[in-house]
Amino acid sequence: MLLSELTTMRVGGPAARLVDATTRDQLVAAARGAWADGDEWIVLGGGSNVVISDEGFDGTVIRALSRGIAQHEHGNAVRVEVQAGEPWDAVVDYAVANGLAGIEALSGIPGSSGAAPIQNIGAYGQELGDTLVSVEFLDYLTGEVEQLTAEHLGFGYRTSTLKRGREGVVLAIELELVAASRGAVAYPQLAQALGVPLGTEVPLAQVRASVLSLRAAKGMVLDPADPDSVSCGSFFTNPIVDENLARTLPMDAPRWPMVPDEPDVAVPLGQQPPERHDAGPRLVKLSAAWLIEHSGIGKGFALPGARAAISSKHTLALTNRGGATAEQVAELARFVQARVLAEFGITLVAEPVAIGLQL
Repeated sequence: MLLSELTTMRVGGPAARLVDATTRDQLVAAARGAWADGDEWIVLGGGSNVVISDEGFDGTVIRALSRGIAQHEHGNAVRVEVQAGEPWDAVVDYAVANGLAGIEALSGIPGSSGAAPIQNIGAYGQELGDTLVSVEFLDYLTGEVEQLTAEHLGFGYRTSTLKRGREGVVLAIELELVAASRGAVAYPQLAQALGVPLGTEVPLAQVRASVLSLRAAKGMVLDPADPDSVSCGSFFTNPIVDENLARTLPMDAPRWPMVPDEPDVAVPLGQQPPERHDAGPRLVKLSAAWLIEHSGIGKGFALPGARAAISSKHTLALTNRGGATAEQVAELARFVQARVLAEFGITLVAEPVAIGLQL
């Protein structure tokens, strides 16, 4: 089977060996078997955050297809245990339907639940790390099943220790959610779409519907009728840079301080103000989409003769317009990176995992 049939970008050659693991035990056995044989191996969930080379993968591809969602009370909260192969959006749908708040803004993100903690998925003011308690993890070095807490995972912006090199297989995840029918809106664009002030509590189903609508308008919801959805979603992470570099950008460039300024403090006359702690240069998050657009690359842009193109809806997505090769996708990604670097001195980092090619 061509791996292009198993990925949302629809590129990728054949796998030397493909194993479907439909239960947790099968997933453990498949991974241990590949490791014992000394095979090269990868785990594939929903195939939404990966670009596989046209030559394919000369090793074992393990498809994590184990499904299941269970919940139990934990003090004033609710713990939800999810098997690795459960589609992530099905988990959000379950939470909203059962009055569990904390992940409603993560609606519509494609891929499997097992992949979610690897890059600490996030959108519209929420991140998985806000609610994840632990993952059940099969460690490559020991071959043993471990329980890794959120602290072990070292979450950051679109990263974790699992993305930074800790090898193994996520078997299940556990979330801690709040039993509530409403959730606070924590992202300006979402608040605007809902027509409410930032911080307003809105019914969970309404938040989910609005997020799905926003994502669909950007081609970020899988839809067979929408060619812009044949993609990996956002292809580049928003760069985080020193505030001194951020100041060199035009005034209209979006920027978000990673750490808020220390609040002003009223000090009575005659008293010394409290000492301010200077942690060095502050970090600022920039908009990758803005950088791409202002480097001269617009929506729908494609290199001559290629079937890979920038989405016609959103410049942060690279799409397969039908018949694109993995190398064409990679060439377009490298071209975008080169233009942004030349224009602003900033290197965009590709979000998808590249297998057998350079992004």
